[in-house]
Amino acid sequence: MEAISSKILLIIFAFGLIIHSIQANERPYQQSNKLFIRNTLFLRNSCRSTTYPRLCYVSLLKHAHFIQTNHMLLTGASLNVTLAAVKSTSALISTLAKSHGLKPREVAAMKDCVEVLSDSLDELRRSINEMSHLRASNFELTISDVQTWVSAALTDQTTCTDGFQEINATGNIKTMVRRIIVQVAQMTSNSLALINKLATSHY
Repeated sequence: MEAISSKILLIIFAFGLIIHSIQANERPYQQSNKLFIRNTLFLRNSCRSTTYPRLCYVSLLKHAHFIQTNHMLLTGASLNVTLAAVKSTSALISTLAKSHGLKPREVAAMKDCVEVLSDSLDELRRSINEMSHLRASNFELTISDVQTWVSAALTDQTTCTDGFQEINATGNIKTMVRRIIVQVAQMTSNSLALINKLATSHY
């Protein structure tokens, strides 16, 4: 149990650094120039259409100079940031699954989680690839595919947490996995909201 606790603490610390780095991105960009204010105002207003506006704004703030006031670039940036977060999450859970002293069912649930997160990654990559080919001539079909894939990615992430609800997992393990997955699920939800907004604004 001591080995498990040490491993959990290391994983929580590592994940905490990831979240802190996202939140810390807000500070270096507090400039007073008009361009920055315009870009960040656009970002803040756009994030209001998401379920988790604070997370949306903070996670995308360092990309404000690239996004500017472009809805397409905003959506693409959100998908890429979400993809990176899911990659980190999958790596953390994979590491946690190798901890000594875990129950076989806990290990199995983690491996299942890594597997569905792999599917989630593939779906997000397909979405990003399709977004790069989005044109006025193929907008409706392409944006519909992107919505479907991002929705599927979100479902996969939910499947991961559901797997831990079905077993009698150690309290710390269950809390740890839930905390990680909830974070990326919220980011994925925000990406989907921005995609939906882009789809609506086209008509």
